[in-house]
Formats: sequence, structure tokens, C-alpha cells
Amino acid sequence: MTVDFDTQIDRSGSNSLKFDARQAYFGRVDVMPMWVADMDFAAPQAVTDALVQRAQHPLYGYTMYPDSLYQSMIDWCHRRYDWEIKHTEIMMCPGVVPSLHAAIQALTEPNAKVIVQPPVYFPFFSAVTQTGRELVLNPLQLQDGEYSFDLNHFEECAKQGAELLLLCSPHNPVGRVWRSDELQALLDIAERYQITIISDEIHADLIYPEQRHLPLADMTDSVNIITAIAPSKTFNIPGMGLSTLVVPDKQQRKQINQVFDSWHVSAANPFSITAFEAAYQHGEAWLDDLMRYLSNSLQWVADFVASEIPQMSLIQPEGTYLLWFDCRELGLDNQALRRFFIDEAGVGMNPGYVFGDCGSGFMRMNIGTPQQQVQQAMQQIASALRKAF
Repeated sequence: MTVDFDTQIDRSGSNSLKFDARQAYFGRVDVMPMWVADMDFAAPQAVTDALVQRAQHPLYGYTMYPDSLYQSMIDWCHRRYDWEIKHTEIMMCPGVVPSLHAAIQALTEPNAKVIVQPPVYFPFFSAVTQTGRELVLNPLQLQDGEYSFDLNHFEECAKQGAELLLLCSPHNPVGRVWRSDELQALLDIAERYQITIISDEIHADLIYPEQRHLPLADMTDSVNIITAIAPSKTFNIPGMGLSTLVVPDKQQRKQINQVFDSWHVSAANPFSITAFEAAYQHGEAWLDDLMRYLSNSLQWVADFVASEIPQMSLIQPEGTYLLWFDCRELGLDNQALRRFFIDEAGVGMNPGYVFGDCGSGFMRMNIGTPQQQVQQAMQQIASALRKAF
């Protein structure tokens, strides 16, 4: 290990949503913050150094996207996934969630049917409903502790005229890294019914040993695939707000650009560009160390739950730093479950129901924090459960 991930950095008072919004979200400020999907680790030193150097230039005016920015991402995808992306296919965007809104608005008409696969990152739902489209739910199936696509139901949704699928790959919150056969089956149905897929792959770099992320767009030339990619989750720089869409189809790029132009928003600022490029150019060793550290934390939690918390089960993640706990055996409704972890355990997590109705009875925990914090949170949960049950 060459990077110190054990140092606890005090984020209170830094306008951190994860820390400074605890009172507003949980009703108390002393809850352990294990919720918002950013990490409590310092970004790679190369990113900080690049930002400091850029800040020393005293002008922070309107900023263009340099060719080197695009090349940093092209090189990264080639090294990590053997995926060849063209400069012209990359669109710089002001965040993944705005990108989902823009793509849906650009590529479908009002009231068009858009498929979402819950339990899933909750802005997927609002990206559909807030753009005036019809939300079509194709829930994942949970069997023997593993989630999978319900392909038969997906095809029924396609037959009913759905035009677009929002795919989460790797999946937030259930942690699946989809296999080639699963993705191919999804693509086969999408091809038959001419469904465009927007694939959110911002957790692609956060993969545990024995797993491999497959860029969906690299698997087909016959389905329109739009891929959301960003260094934000990978290198813990989500506050920079710069993401990308990879859009091979020229007409679709034009349509999405027209939506962004109508909003008069830009992702270009000197610091987001600097951080993006430095992370992709110099952050690889840091990421490899991070995944070793997270793997150790994950194994500790899995062992602890198995031995100390029989009332809960961990859905074993294959990627991301987000854990999905099945708490249904506790017999609590959603609000009681949320309040139990806040008031009795003192641990602030995301309640599963916000990821869709099929997330009821589950909780999402962020372990992107020093292992001492992870262990303390789990011990507090175990102690609270022993007292209550």
C-alpha cells in the first residue's frame, strides 16, 4: 500500500453535503455519515498538485476544452478496457444526472416510454418523470442473494413501445458487474425492438478482484448506445461537476447538444478540466491501491455480518464502494427501519425505498471511508440490534 487511506480527514465545515447536511437529512448532527456516494479519501496527489498549479495562475476566465482533455479519457478507456473511443464521439457535460435529462429530452418525444430497472439510483426516476416521459419499471430479480435482469419482462416492456432504457452498469445500489451473457441478452432484445440504451458507467473503474467491467457500447454496432463516463466516482472528485457522454451517432450528438445549448449551461471551468485530465493521466496507481483497500474493507464487513449480525444479510457487491443490506428480517417498515439506524445505531445510511419500491427493507451503506470508521459503524449496528432484538 503506497497511499494512506487510513487518515481521517475532518470534512465538517467544508460545505460537504455528506457531513454538513446531516442535521437536515437525519435530524441529528452526530450520526456517522455513511450515505452520499462520495468518499472520505483525499483525491490523488497528482490532482491536487495540478489544481494548485492552475490556481496560481491569477485568471479564471471562460475556458475551452483542450485536445489533451479528450485524449486523457481516450487513453484511459484503451488501457483499462481495450475500448477504442473517437474524439468526435465524446461530449463534455455538466454532470451525469443533467446528461440523462438532456439525452432523454433530445432523443424522445413527450410521453415516450422509458425503461428503468429498480432498485436503482433514484435520479433515474426523476430524469424520466421530470422530462414528461412515461416511467416503465422493469425490476431486477433477487434470487439466492444475487440480482439479475428480468429479461422476459424487459421484452414485454419493449413490446409495449418503450423507446429507451436507462442502464446502470456497474449497478448502484446492488453492486452487480454485469456479465457478457447478461448484457448480450439485453442487447438482443434492444436490437429487436430498436431501443436506445443510455448506459451509466460512472462506477466502471471501481471493480473488485475476479470481476471485469464490459463497456456496453464495445459489444455492439447494431444498437444505439450512449455511455455516461466520468472520473468523479473513481478519483473522488464529483464536486468538480464534469462528466462525459460517448455518443457514436452523429445525429444523436447534434440533438443532445441542442438541448444543452437551450439550457445555456456549460461544463467548462478551469478547475474541473484540470482535475479531470490529471486524474486520468496520473491516477492509475492511486486507483489500484484504493481498490485493494476497499476490498479489505468489504471482506471485513462480510465476515462481521456473517458472524455478528444474523438479522441482516449483505448482498455481495462485485463493484462500487456501496453496500446493499437486506434488513427485511427485522420486520420494520421503511420509516421505522430508517429511524432505527439513525436513533439506535447512530449510523446514517440511504434507505432502500428511495431506490424504488423493491428497495423497501434494504439499506445502502458507503464504505468509501477509513476502515476504522467502517468497523465502528458496523459495531454500533450490531450493538443496537442486540439491544433491540
